Order: sequence, then structure tokens, then C-alpha cells
Amino acid sequence: MILEVNFLAVVAAAVATTMLGAVWYGPLFGSLRMRAHGHTPGRLEEMKTGIGKAYGMSFLCYLVMATALAYLMAWIGAVNVPAGLWLAFVCWLGFVATVGLTAHLFSGRKPASYFIDVAYQLVYLLAMGAILSAWR
Repeated sequence: MILEVNFLAVVAAAVATTMLGAVWYGPLFGSLRMRAHGHTPGRLEEMKTGIGKAYGMSFLCYLVMATALAYLMAWIGAVNVPAGLWLAFVCWLGFVATVGLTAHLFSGRKPASYFIDVAYQLVYLLAMGAILSAWR
């Protein structure tokens, strides 16, 4: 079985996710997340040195995720936005939120750090689902 995927839509979904992350972890929740993770000003400066590599790797991960979601959508026939949103939500709930919570429980971090991250993951997966299902 050959599944058709719109790779332009995959790239658009990854770009949208990256842009959303810059806003989410910048002006929206950046300072709250830094406090929740317990980062000091010195640690923030250290983190800036590898920021280009982190953004590049994140973008690559978003490309892989958008590709996987696009293939799942093609496989199950999610050909409209409501179906794309539903699949994205189910993937988030079944895999992302649960794996993230399991990791968080053993991290020693404040609950706020989990909620900020998992909410971002929900929003970007829904965005991916909308983009991929609308742009077939």
C-alpha cells in the first residue's frame, strides 16, 4: 500500500511548530517556565551557547513528527480538519502527555514545568493536524 503525503504541508507544519515554540517559550511562558525549571541567570547564559543546535534538532524532530502524523492521517483516511484534529489529540493524549508525565514524575521538577510543556505539545500537535489535513 502506497500512502500519499504532502511533504510541503509537512514542512509547513514543522515551521509553524517552530514559530509557535519561539512565542510559547518566549513572551508567553518563557519566564514562568524558567522559574518552574529553577534556572538561574547564569544557567540561562549557558543555555544560549547551544541554542542554534537545539533549534536545528528541534526542527528536525518536528519534521519527523509531522511526517509520522501525515502518514497516520493518510493510513486512517483523516481527510478533513476535524479528523486531523481528533487524530492529533489522540496521539497527544495517548503518547505525548503520558510519556511526558512519566518522565516528569521522576524529574524532581515543579508541576508547572510539565503543564507548560505538555500544553505546548497539545497546541502544536493540533496545529500540525489542522495543517496536514487541510493541505492534502
